Amino acid sequence: MPDAPSRPSAEDELDVLRRWAAGPGPRALRASIVLQAALGRHNSEIARRLGVSRQTVATWRQRYAAEGTAGLAGRPQSGRPGVVDEGDVVTETLLAPPDRRSSRSVGRRLGCSHTAVAAARRRWNLGQADRGPLPPLTPALADGEVWVVGVHHGTGPALVLLALRPHVPGQPAGPAVRPPTDALAAVAAAFTHALDSHEPAVAAGPADPAPHPPGRPAAEPDQAVSVFLAAARRAHPRAALHLVVLHGPAATGLDELCRRARVTLHQPPERTGPVSFLRAVLALDASRHPSSSARVLLDLAADLDGPAPVRWIREPLPAAPGESPPGGAGPLRAAAPAGSGGANQIDLGSFNECVVIETVRLAGSITRGEIADRTRLTQQSVSRIARSLLDRGLLVEERRQHSTVGKPRGLVRLRDDAAHALGIHIDPEVLTAVLVDLSGRIVARRVEKITPEPRPGAVVAQIAALGEAVLANTGQAVRENSFLGLGVVVPGPVDTVSGTVLDPPLMGVLKDVPLRSLLEQRFSCPILVEKDSTAAAVGERWIGRESRARDFVYLYLGTGVGAGLILNGDIYRGLTANAGEFGQLCAVTLGRVEASGRPEVLPECNPARHVLTRADGHRAGAAGGVPKDPPTVREAARAIGRGALALIDLLDVGLVVVGGPFCTGPAADIYLTEIERAVNDFPTARRLRRVHVERSVSIHEAAAVGAASTLFHAAFTPRLRRHP
Repeated sequence: MPDAPSRPSAEDELDVLRRWAAGPGPRALRASIVLQAALGRHNSEIARRLGVSRQTVATWRQRYAAEGTAGLAGRPQSGRPGVVDEGDVVTETLLAPPDRRSSRSVGRRLGCSHTAVAAARRRWNLGQADRGPLPPLTPALADGEVWVVGVHHGTGPALVLLALRPHVPGQPAGPAVRPPTDALAAVAAAFTHALDSHEPAVAAGPADPAPHPPGRPAAEPDQAVSVFLAAARRAHPRAALHLVVLHGPAATGLDELCRRARVTLHQPPERTGPVSFLRAVLALDASRHPSSSARVLLDLAADLDGPAPVRWIREPLPAAPGESPPGGAGPLRAAAPAGSGGANQIDLGSFNECVVIETVRLAGSITRGEIADRTRLTQQSVSRIARSLLDRGLLVEERRQHSTVGKPRGLVRLRDDAAHALGIHIDPEVLTAVLVDLSGRIVARRVEKITPEPRPGAVVAQIAALGEAVLANTGQAVRENSFLGLGVVVPGPVDTVSGTVLDPPLMGVLKDVPLRSLLEQRFSCPILVEKDSTAAAVGERWIGRESRARDFVYLYLGTGVGAGLILNGDIYRGLTANAGEFGQLCAVTLGRVEASGRPEVLPECNPARHVLTRADGHRAGAAGGVPKDPPTVREAARAIGRGALALIDLLDVGLVVVGGPFCTGPAADIYLTEIERAVNDFPTARRLRRVHVERSVSIHEAAAVGAASTLFHAAFTPRLRRHP
């Protein structure tokens, strides 16, 4: 005989049960149990139909019989909560060090059970070996790489725009880098404030999954949303875009707006709040893509802190690996990196190869025995490495030296045409492109006046065309497998991670332009974007060989005066690769600050304005030591010398190199004289050292040659730790 069913007492309760059974969440299962029982079915049959245990069926039938629909609600349980915001789980996992990412460790920090953490991570595909992580949206996303490319918020719903690109074969499924914690916190705080300010009724819990909640009228279509989607599609024409309604009712006609913009509309996960979801997808993006730097997140936080409506659209994404540029594969592809022997000594072998290459480069030509003496490697190791480099064409053997004892000794040197790189220097007035071989010799060069067209696209097109023209004119001089890539240098500041020019002086047309992403559409090779002063220092180290084999400061006299720092045999870039803002240091040293307290922009640090007079003395009429007219070269050199003095006292180096396009002619001698006097007469430790001030080995094309040399430096400089 079947168990006696507990039937609903009223038709309205049946309606409630049917609505719950059709909806999401745990109440759907409980309502389905009661409705099945109302049809007279046994507990065992209900359990089989719904895929649960008979005890679960009996429990919820008994609760409904005793309490009605109220008995189907969840009850407080002892211990840790079983439900947790999945966005918090994802963010906490990605921000944690690798040894603290287990479900138990994350659960302890969030105050929830490890089973809830594990379930959330499964839904987001975190830690899956066969596929990358994805947010569990409705409808579901296809497999791919997720990027956050837009956020919109005003009087209507809060929206986030995602771009989905195919997963790169061979890329690790797990996070590659830890996201920038401070930048993520800034975005979360700004978004929370924006929701509270623009929509005071926002709840702190997870977003309502229903697109049109009952009893709440849907918002009218917002013209601002249409403009937002159209602008995002123009910025990301090739990406699959997905719009997620984070909070609030979806606007009437939003489906149609998305269809016109070729955007797919989604609802966020049920167990995730609006702020935690945005923070989670940003952390996921930043952990998978190095170009999603702190600067991208801080720009978003600044926009969210601004007035409503918020319309943030990310710059174009970098070209996907293996993605062909429009119109062809580009002029040259980069040479594949050569492999190293040794199953368990790949890193060590690669480092030792770089040590040998560096030793040969500094010496010019050298014997294997001398390499062993200088590097402290064994003769056997040097012979093996030299033989490998000779076979791969990086070294060439010269005629043998005759010796009085034993067989003649063979000299080896770098093969000049074993590697080439293209360098482009972007100046407010001219563009300079050079093709440089491994010895630092310029194989081809081309200089053009920069276009007066005020559109970023026109400037970028000219840059690309100039580089392509130089490569095309080399003929057969450059083999495809010897080309390392393209280095581009601009006045700072620059975001080298994403390759974006931020706010270069006198070049407003390139402000916030994603230069590397745009050039990747024309060149199918690695592209580095660097500050001009930093690149010039790298070029000086590479071309100067043994004379520049020690630490030094490079003062670059270009549109402004910048500093490049070679410390411990490597370029020092700093936290954001913007070290060397010499003008700021010079102003602070001279006590020249604006009323706001910000260091003054010194006319002395703009060599283009310096005036070379016959006596080159102080001009009458200058009050308070600050020239009212353009400064003479000597006045400027003395000011620059004071800044150089501060660097010498700070870094305690013994060499200052002065170069750049304005370190030429009679002015160069004045700069060198005044700087040398300042760094030797006034330092605190002047009794312990003599600082040498020398002219650069490369003058006019220093930055362009340095741009190309950054590729050589990245490929061949020995480092125990490789920087991205």
